[in-house]
Amino acid sequence: VPALATEPRFAQRLRQRLEQERLLDGRYGLQRLPGGRVAVPLLPEKLSQLCLPAEVPCELLGIQVSAAAQPRALPAAGVPSPGTALPQDPVPSRAARRRSPAQRLREELRRLLGPGWSGELERDVPHAWQRHGDLVLLSEDSFRAEPWDRLGSALWETVAAALGARRVARRGRVMPDGMRSPRVTLLLGQHGWVEHVDNGIRYTFDVTKCMFSPGNITEKLRVASLPCSGEVLVDLYAGIGYFTLPFLVHAGAAFVHACEWNSHAVEALHRSLVLNGVRDRCHIHSGDNRQVSAAPGRAGPRDPSHRHPSPPLCPQLQLQDVADRVNLGLIPSSEEGWPVACRVLKKDTGGVLHIHHNVETHPAPPPPQSAALLAEQGSPEAASPGGEAQHGGEGTPGARLRPEWQSWAAGTAARIQGLLAELHGRPWRSSVLHIEPVKSYAPHVHHLVLDLECRPVLP
Repeated sequence: VPALATEPRFAQRLRQRLEQERLLDGRYGLQRLPGGRVAVPLLPEKLSQLCLPAEVPCELLGIQVSAAAQPRALPAAGVPSPGTALPQDPVPSRAARRRSPAQRLREELRRLLGPGWSGELERDVPHAWQRHGDLVLLSEDSFRAEPWDRLGSALWETVAAALGARRVARRGRVMPDGMRSPRVTLLLGQHGWVEHVDNGIRYTFDVTKCMFSPGNITEKLRVASLPCSGEVLVDLYAGIGYFTLPFLVHAGAAFVHACEWNSHAVEALHRSLVLNGVRDRCHIHSGDNRQVSAAPGRAGPRDPSHRHPSPPLCPQLQLQDVADRVNLGLIPSSEEGWPVACRVLKKDTGGVLHIHHNVETHPAPPPPQSAALLAEQGSPEAASPGGEAQHGGEGTPGARLRPEWQSWAAGTAARIQGLLAELHGRPWRSSVLHIEPVKSYAPHVHHLVLDLECRPVLP
């Protein structure tokens, strides 16, 4: 960064003059140099307009900036060889420290484009993005205007430096391949593997190959608090381990059978299990779980097959009569997995199913004023049916169970009960323990989780 070095008594006068002439680099503040002088930063692109003030003794020099702090190389023309160099990066100004990342990004891009900056380009700059460690994941509609293409790698280096990242990628539309594979382009960096920490759990995955859904954090926290000590669990749609890992790390499950048909997600899950020290308590079943082998086979915590780090692809899930609990974390519907869940549930004792589903909800008319006042006063009418407290996360649809949710839960319970009775040739009972609203998925569509207890009826 070019700067003018002067005595401390002249520093403020020099700063004011440079500011009036629009030569001051507002990204950095005044900084004391070895020997007692003060450096006043200059805009590198305005050096050709600089006339050293005769009334203020000063010297033009260059301050060293690390690659991580500077988005792009300064133009060679007019930049002095540093007669004095700071041992550290220039100190950001107070105004720069107050800037949001979005403001900082726009200012750096405006500086990069110079006279080519326009309102059209500014509208093409994102206001939000996903961050995974040192990788920034941009939305698919950002930086699409033609002038950006001419900048080449300088654009992505500037974006990375402005946002404090080392790698940049951009999302595309999700592929219609049944696995929700992302179309992600790596724009800066050598690979897409990242690490994300939620609730003390380390998830690692390749953003160019696997999806990560931050909207499920409330359900992951709830799963982590469930009493699963000593239980064997089957996660029918494990993905990269959204729920497999909370069940193992926090909920205390003795063993988890994780089923997943996306090979990239299987690799990510294996790595995350190792990272969290729970690889020996999980067996990954790689393949399509919708078909179940007719041959009986119990695989529990002592099954030696769980030691294999990369299980072979299996066309049929070799599991039945093993689970105390089954997680069906697939939306918009996990209905194809209901027969599989019934088969893997322990036939003598049953267990609990966690069934994810998107449920359409009709907009409710606003309550009359008297009802609203009663609700504020804590009347019985304002409570959830049956007195059950619902615990949705921030932004979830609300505490009261809606009629459509109750109707879906009742229908699902009856369907599961029938599947179990047909499978085992004797009556079963199913009880709705809880309906959890996870998030609003679309207008009037809510992502719900039904906790359903299923037990055989004793003779």
